[in-house]
Amino acid sequence: MNHNQEALTARAAPILFVVLWSTGFIGTKYVINNADPLTYLAIRMAVVVGLMAIIAAIARPKWPDRIGIAHSAVAGILVHGFYLGGTAIAIAHSIPAGLSALIPGLQPILTSTIANRWLGEKVTPVQWAGLVLGLGGVMLILHGRPMTGEAGLGWLASVVSLISITLGTLYQRRYCNHIDWRAGNLVQYVSVTIFFTIGAFLFEDRVVHWTREFVLALGWLAVALSIGSIGLLYWLIRHAAATSVASLFYLVPAVTALMAYLLFGERLDALAIAGMVMCAAAVFVVNRRF
Repeated sequence: MNHNQEALTARAAPILFVVLWSTGFIGTKYVINNADPLTYLAIRMAVVVGLMAIIAAIARPKWPDRIGIAHSAVAGILVHGFYLGGTAIAIAHSIPAGLSALIPGLQPILTSTIANRWLGEKVTPVQWAGLVLGLGGVMLILHGRPMTGEAGLGWLASVVSLISITLGTLYQRRYCNHIDWRAGNLVQYVSVTIFFTIGAFLFEDRVVHWTREFVLALGWLAVALSIGSIGLLYWLIRHAAATSVASLFYLVPAVTALMAYLLFGERLDALAIAGMVMCAAAVFVVNRRF
């Protein structure tokens, strides 16, 4: 890849990542209408394991050692297991798609606080200001939205999502950056398939309605999200500081809120639009080289 291609990839990857990641909340709302959350996730991950196995068989990547396999399994449980499980359970308990993006959208502040200590990354005062600006933007986007559904369990699940995606991305950066993404991802998805299957048998009736809506949404989530957006996330983690990558998550509630407005009629007003502008400004501030 020449310098111009690398520069284009570096510009396009964050935008594509935010759009793809945001569709995950929308796609989950469609599949949850037709299946129990952990059951759907077990099916989704089994599909992804098949796809990643084909990719690995063709590419023949170098496989990690036993320690690398263990690190990949832990990262997979954090990035996919508790994060996706928490999001799906929140939406299954009638938390609106826009609201389900709120708490995980607070990730940049938590990531920066931990990265500042655990990874030794220096977060500048200007970057902290940008992170606080983004936090304000998220609050504006989701102000006054109805707290419908079985809020207690739904919000607890969202908090679990926030903590797990934060720790998972940091763990991936610290322990898995040297592992070939094809081999590492296959290990992660096998681990999380087992994780969700056990959960489904322990806690659910494993109901699935194989409607066209379910199949199409499942296909999108398996290919575009579990392979496309996760591949982009890990590429970004390898090529940028944790704080800079995490700042992109400020844009997810904004893009999700816009999609939810267009698809489900969820509320979008002047304050929410102002919040989107604040989030975009925050990402610019955090990632700008001063």
